Amino acid sequence: MAKKGSVSKAIVWSILGLLFVGLIGFGTRDFGGALSNVATVGDEEITTRDYARDLQQRLRQLSQEAGEPVTFAQAQLMGFDRAVLASMIGEAVLDTEAARLGLSVGDEEVRNQITSLRDFQGPDGSFNREFYAYALKQNGLTIPQFETRVRRETARNILRAALVGAVKTPDTYTDTFFTWARETRGITWARLTEDDLAEPLPEPSDADLAAYHEAHAADFTLGETKAITYAWLTPEMMMDKITVDEDALRALYDQRSDEYVQPERRLVERLAFVSEADAQAARDRIDAGETTFDDLVAERGLSLDDVDLGEASARDLGAAAEGVFALEEPGIAGPLPSSLGPALFRVNAILTASETPFEDVRDELEAELAGDRARRAVEDQITQIDDLLAAGATIEELADETDMELGQIDWRQDVADGPAAYQGFRDAALVAQPGDFPELIEIDQGAIAALRVDEVRPPVLQPLNDVKPEVIAGWERAKAEEQLRAQALAAAEAIRNGAEMAGLDLPLRSERKLARNAYLDDAPPSFVEGVFQMQPGDVRVFEADGGATLVRLDSIDPPDPDTPEAKAMKAGFARQIELNYAQDLLGMYSARLEARLRAQDEITINSQAVNAVHAQLP
Repeated sequence: MAKKGSVSKAIVWSILGLLFVGLIGFGTRDFGGALSNVATVGDEEITTRDYARDLQQRLRQLSQEAGEPVTFAQAQLMGFDRAVLASMIGEAVLDTEAARLGLSVGDEEVRNQITSLRDFQGPDGSFNREFYAYALKQNGLTIPQFETRVRRETARNILRAALVGAVKTPDTYTDTFFTWARETRGITWARLTEDDLAEPLPEPSDADLAAYHEAHAADFTLGETKAITYAWLTPEMMMDKITVDEDALRALYDQRSDEYVQPERRLVERLAFVSEADAQAARDRIDAGETTFDDLVAERGLSLDDVDLGEASARDLGAAAEGVFALEEPGIAGPLPSSLGPALFRVNAILTASETPFEDVRDELEAELAGDRARRAVEDQITQIDDLLAAGATIEELADETDMELGQIDWRQDVADGPAAYQGFRDAALVAQPGDFPELIEIDQGAIAALRVDEVRPPVLQPLNDVKPEVIAGWERAKAEEQLRAQALAAAEAIRNGAEMAGLDLPLRSERKLARNAYLDDAPPSFVEGVFQMQPGDVRVFEADGGATLVRLDSIDPPDPDTPEAKAMKAGFARQIELNYAQDLLGMYSARLEARLRAQDEITINSQAVNAVHAQLP
């Protein structure tokens, strides 16, 4: 079981961590009587409290992953609640099997696991029983209940570890994948462009242009066009009616005094101790050169992020300010009093006081205030405009009776001029149809508009004379690609017949260590992928973007498997595969156990209790 230390330990601690985190910060209401359990698995019970807590925790994780709040109703549409319950049943299945096999741990192991959790540690980094009891009480748990959970979870992890402890990625698999991923190619190649044409392009005839115009009609066809009459109003249109007095600018400057007037500050880290004696002893060790501040932080099981206070002013530091600010250069101050007890403070940098005069930011403040007032001036007209539209006012009448400006636009999805520069206007124009009643829309950045579709014109092929320059450019590009392709194919054939690439007057380039994930300027999109499908000596032509690319594969070079980078990459890949194997193996094992219990009618779900929990979620 050579890999038990890596695979099983990772599984044990990752799942234990989820258990402990899941129990912190979530309160749930009580459910009584017949609604106390949402499911039973053998002798194991999944309580309504546990189910509600798990739902809340995972819903929070889902919202964090989505980057925005996700409601329970939204999550249900994705099968979220069913997945959570299925996961909890799977855990209970393993608990049932662990109990059947007689797997358990003693009180000492339970105590060690609980006291090692940072959530239950006090300011000095050691286990704090008061924190422990308080955290459990806040979540409706007693100490015996929680310790039973830990004991059960540990037994479950022993079962997991026994199952996956011997999982090992075969060396042949790792070596094969590493070689495939890291081998490189040596190539000689040339990108032919219009500058490399053997003969100048001919002048296109009218017949050539007409044929190209017809063959590429989609390129010269205007999409569906809507003739739109609109009235709109933006904050910028109101700016000439806005005045900002000097007193208001001064008031805003004063309001932001913390931003413009910065007191002297320090970049500070703080390490608190239980007693003054402990703090002084630590300081003495630092002064004697026996240890460092970083080492003291590490001894406590903390990271520098845990002790970092960032930028701190004298006001921020309270009673410790005098001692910290007495330092004239970075160093250690203390022991000094703090909210967490006696502490050592490390000053990493001294930030001098600074002040930005009013005159330096006056224009900036004026633009901001004027912009705010202009947006409010637009907002103040929304009710009036809505009332006019409700009374049947036309777009033209809106422009006559308000500050809105009248305009017309031939709008297509590729048009982004005037109000069409705003996404809100484009969205409204896309769905609007002739005969629709105009509505006021807020189109973005404080701007508003109303529009009317006067006519919808179907897609139309633009006459050749209207787009002749574009047709000529397209024809020349296609003709150049045709000639360059012929040149490249002729050169490729010559090389296959023994000609030297260097003697063919090509703009040659070479790459000796081309990797699979490489990017080459000027190369076609599929170039690198295509090169890795070639064999040494192969010659190939790639066509794209009005040019042609000729390449010869010179060598396939395997990676050196003995470099530190190679060894680290292979080890990381092996670990990942082992974890994937372990996950699959656990899944199949759990599924087989669950199927057996279901066949014996030892898994039941209380739908009434499940629905009661769902009803309590926001």
